[in-house]
Formats: sequence, structure tokens, C-alpha cells
Amino acid sequence: MNDIQQIALLLIGVVRFFIIVHFIMSWLINFQVLNIRQPFVYQVWSGLNRLMEPIYAPIRRILPPMGGLDLSPLVALIGIEVLRILII
Repeated sequence: MNDIQQIALLLIGVVRFFIIVHFIMSWLINFQVLNIRQPFVYQVWSGLNRLMEPIYAPIRRILPPMGGLDLSPLVALIGIEVLRILII
């Protein structure tokens, strides 16, 4: 049981890392620190979007529109932390 718990916690840590990187990268792109026209930035950004969209899409359907403010990463992080606490 301990091995399964360790694997689940590792996967939760990886997902949490990707959510934080996606969040920071979206801010850097919006404030024009990163240019989406650069090939490396575009590849990383599109890859993160493909990874995070299955997590964010159900949350976005439940949350009401906030006028351009996307709270789905915050809700996803809270949900992942709750899941981590339940596993521990």
C-alpha cells in the first residue's frame, strides 16, 4: 500500500508542477515577456495547453464566467491538494 501511495503522491506532484508552470507561462505571455512566435516557446506552450486542457475543461464548465479571469488553475490546485491530503 505504501508503494501505491508514493506513486500517487509523485503523480500529484508532477501535475501540480505542470499547473504552476502553465500558470506562470500564461502570465509571461500576456505581459509580452515571452513571444509565442518563437518556435521553442510555441512548442512548450502548445504542449502545456494540450496537457492541462483535460484538467481545466470540466472546471471551466462548472465555474461561472468571470470576465476574462480564469480561475480553473486555482481550483485545480486546490482539488489536487485536497486529493494529496486524502492520500496521506
